[in-house]
Amino acid sequence: MKIAIVDDEQDMRQSISQWLALSGFDTDTYASAEDALKAIGTDFPGVVVTDVKMPGMDGMAFLKRLMGVDSGIPVILITGHGDVPMAVEAMRIGAYDFLEKPFNPDRMTDLAKRAGQQRRLTLDNRALRKELSDGTVLMRKLIGSSPVMERLREDILDLGQADGHVLITGETGTGKTLVAHALHAVGPRAGKHFVVLSCAAHDEEELAAKLFGPVGEDQDKPLVEQARGGTLVLEDIESLSQALQARLLTFINDQGTPAETRIVAICNASEPENCEAALRPDLFYRLAAMRIDLPPLRARGEDILTLFTRFGEQFSEEYGTEAPQVTAQEAAQLLQAPWPGNVRQLINIAERAILQQRRGSGTIASLLMSDNTQIAPQAIGEGKPLKEYVEAFERMLIDNTMRRHRGSIASVMEELCLPRRTLNEKMAKYGLSRSDYL
Repeated sequence: MKIAIVDDEQDMRQSISQWLALSGFDTDTYASAEDALKAIGTDFPGVVVTDVKMPGMDGMAFLKRLMGVDSGIPVILITGHGDVPMAVEAMRIGAYDFLEKPFNPDRMTDLAKRAGQQRRLTLDNRALRKELSDGTVLMRKLIGSSPVMERLREDILDLGQADGHVLITGETGTGKTLVAHALHAVGPRAGKHFVVLSCAAHDEEELAAKLFGPVGEDQDKPLVEQARGGTLVLEDIESLSQALQARLLTFINDQGTPAETRIVAICNASEPENCEAALRPDLFYRLAAMRIDLPPLRARGEDILTLFTRFGEQFSEEYGTEAPQVTAQEAAQLLQAPWPGNVRQLINIAERAILQQRRGSGTIASLLMSDNTQIAPQAIGEGKPLKEYVEAFERMLIDNTMRRHRGSIASVMEELCLPRRTLNEKMAKYGLSRSDYL
């Protein structure tokens, strides 16, 4: 974590810097607030420690300027004994805390650590909000080159530009809320309010209050008001009582056309007809005029291997170990598994495979057959032609090797014992581009 130390006294700057550096911080020192402002901008990845009494721009003026640059930057003020009332005022303005001279260095370290944790959380939340408002980033999260995924991305782009309400259906773990985020982010409402409510997480009285009011002490206004002008996502729409369905229908009808607030309803019923049966017909047809049905993982073919590889790479980096090499037999087992938990279940299997790899024991097959995941590779619905298994494994092998060698064609040719022309033909066949690995 970065610490910017601002003090006009060189000895004080150096002593604070040395102490915090010994505590594991990356420190920068500045002799004046003016110099520090040149280096500290929006999303500065750290904490500011500054003296109050300085020539030129003093600590209070510096604080106000920093709050104007980024109000989330934690600022720790160093004050003299008589400056405590001023420091209290500074905290009202936005300072994180203050230290009165002479201060305990351990106290400074503790403050810096807590302020750094707060800053990291602030930046992580900003990054997440930015990601969830960036249609390009969200569309990249919808990984897969299977025909059903290509069609899904096209549907999101088409319906995202429209203004009607949307019903999203699909099995658990297929990514319905991610698709709702993408619908919002690629359309004209991007950047406006995006509110999500799980209808299954509250009883009827709580749901009524959260959606329509009256609000409680922990809520500024009903969610239908919070989402005004943007998108209101209702997860588990099938959990709404008939009375609340009627109120929701009234809200939709009162908005007119085009709707001021777009409703995206998510139904977790395993079969589409179950969702229709759970909703009153007039509400169902208002929501289902635009509809997206998410494919189950078992219908996505070689996407299964692509997803397993990507998540395996993420977890291997997180846990500091090599990702296991998937054998042809394991690839076939991954493709044949019924995946009742869909992508969410695959993520769990990929993480456990990495943990097994770190311990040096266990196989992917053992994870697929474990009682905890309720998956048995032999419990296959419909078989696939051998050619499909071979092609899926071949694509995964080339993809993994290209990633490992960062797009070096010569290294991939050598490892896979393939001539250049054959490799080029197979990459073209499987939609793999060298530029994706550089």
